[in-house]
Amino acid sequence: MKIIKKCCNLLIATCTLLFSWATTANIITVTNESGQPLANVMVMQTPVNGYNLDTSDMGYPPEKITNHANMVYTLFTNNQGKVSFNTYQSQQVRIRLRLPEHHDVTLEFLGNEDKSFILKPITDALALAESRPANTWLAALDFSNKTDTDNLKQHYVMQCGFCHQQGSHFFRRPRPEDNWQEIVHRMVGYGSRLHSDAQEALPKVLSDEYARVYNKPELIPQGTPWKNYLQQAKITEWPIGDAFSQMHDLLYHSNGLVYVGDNLQDRLYEINPKNGEYVIYKLKRESSDKHGGLMGKRLSSFPKHEAFAGIHSFAESAKDGHIFITTSYQQRLVEFDPVTKEFINHKMDEGYYPHTVRVDQQDRVWFTMALSNQIAMLDRKTNNFTLFDLPNRSMKEGFTVSAMGIILKLMDWGLPLANWFPIDEQSSGVPLPYGIDITPNGNIWFARLHADSIGKIDGKDLSITMYDTPFKGPRRLRTDSKGNLWIAAFAESMIVKFDPKNETFTNYPLPVKPLGSETPYSLNVDTNRDIVWINGNTSDALYSYHINQDKWSHFPMPKRVTFTRDVEIAPNGDIFTTNASFPSWHIEDAQPTLILLQPNYQNNSQSIEQINEPAIEQINTLLPANNANHGK
Repeated sequence: MKIIKKCCNLLIATCTLLFSWATTANIITVTNESGQPLANVMVMQTPVNGYNLDTSDMGYPPEKITNHANMVYTLFTNNQGKVSFNTYQSQQVRIRLRLPEHHDVTLEFLGNEDKSFILKPITDALALAESRPANTWLAALDFSNKTDTDNLKQHYVMQCGFCHQQGSHFFRRPRPEDNWQEIVHRMVGYGSRLHSDAQEALPKVLSDEYARVYNKPELIPQGTPWKNYLQQAKITEWPIGDAFSQMHDLLYHSNGLVYVGDNLQDRLYEINPKNGEYVIYKLKRESSDKHGGLMGKRLSSFPKHEAFAGIHSFAESAKDGHIFITTSYQQRLVEFDPVTKEFINHKMDEGYYPHTVRVDQQDRVWFTMALSNQIAMLDRKTNNFTLFDLPNRSMKEGFTVSAMGIILKLMDWGLPLANWFPIDEQSSGVPLPYGIDITPNGNIWFARLHADSIGKIDGKDLSITMYDTPFKGPRRLRTDSKGNLWIAAFAESMIVKFDPKNETFTNYPLPVKPLGSETPYSLNVDTNRDIVWINGNTSDALYSYHINQDKWSHFPMPKRVTFTRDVEIAPNGDIFTTNASFPSWHIEDAQPTLILLQPNYQNNSQSIEQINEPAIEQINTLLPANNANHGK
């Protein structure tokens, strides 16, 4: 009798579950024209009539007011061509379907309706090329035999990919040479360090090459294929900011909230990923602050910005949870208390362009000073700054760095020095200390983007050791659990592992298609799972490398022109990033977002596919260390 009762209860529970599922989820079915199911179709669900925002503060919600984001969900169809949503059941939703080499389909209907769709392949050559990500267009550009300038394409990617996704729909339009000349001139004024020979050569090369590939769209190759492990993934987006924003770095805080900085509008977004609520806090402004900060004329032609400080990078103190923020336009480090919601400005007397920030085990705050070739440290016990001068590559560089204050002042007066003075292939004395991280043994490591070098500050005696990198463009770096460093090689389409014990570099080319066409801006390491997550900002994707399994995965993002700048990892393995295109009107719908990728690790071993190419190249060269003690 007890067995029968248990069986009846189980049957009732099962029926209840099935009924509940049937009434709370709608099923989307996708097939081809022959009626065969299509797997790995990206299905995006957006509410048609969502929350209305109060945008009375210069087009943004007022600070310290709780707002609700209209969350956007993206799933991928299974092998039966089906996907199920249990969100927005009683609302009108917009469903967009996307699959490489196929026409998009968009339709609005009630969120609890089941729908079937047919995707048709794209047959027109130009339409097919236009549907492919920016990296495929970038790969098709042929700079060989166009100029005597060596490595022009790599240099172009390095300098122009700083802010913009090269090869995107905005840049790939055929333009006359004089239009490209105007663009190059303006970008150099904004801060691009294109050397003078490149400035002269690029307008004609870009004009000719984009016209060539547009006239022969069949030259645009296919992008990275979408694999079956996507069926396990879920992507959630929170629209924040507007077309004039630049959502730069972010922080997943131990309190479970996510903090995102709008670099162009000096706004800090505090977002609750559980319910989509968010609050905006505006950076504390000093009476002496000027519009644009120390580089006021840099964005003088930009239509709308409220950047007085230039909110940039984040780091959390393990001691009290306070958040430290670098401000790229001021000599200032900002401290934010997530409990009281108050800002404290820590003024600096030296150094320019605070960039990436980390906090060490002693609660010291370390950050790079990009324009003054320094590493800075705030000792929270004494509230004093220490600046560490990094070695210069030449006398000219030493002069440039020492005169940076005068240079910035003259530029602030309106003198276009960036366009007046020639720039050499070493970026005219701007080594650009960029990424920084703390290894488990307490050492501080940093990368110099324009100097092709990384360095170490000993956490105990504060001595400095420099290492030349056998690759171009070391951008940001992170440590793994064993103390190895993983470095984003921006202009080389790869990540690199540096073993501090053996002083060896190992290259890991990204599995992007076409090979070598990606520009990894940044990365982070999931030390609990030994996974490196990489920002692929030219192919609209995130990449992950499973260290112990030697396996790669590729996750396409929902929008074209997704330029991600940073990756944060929650304890459960959730991945957070932002669509940080500059400016945001380049994004497919001109709307920046906070992005959550849930890759579903439960089926890790079965779902992550081995990508055998490209092969790993190991550089076994023991590099001589250039020792320099510059601590002050």
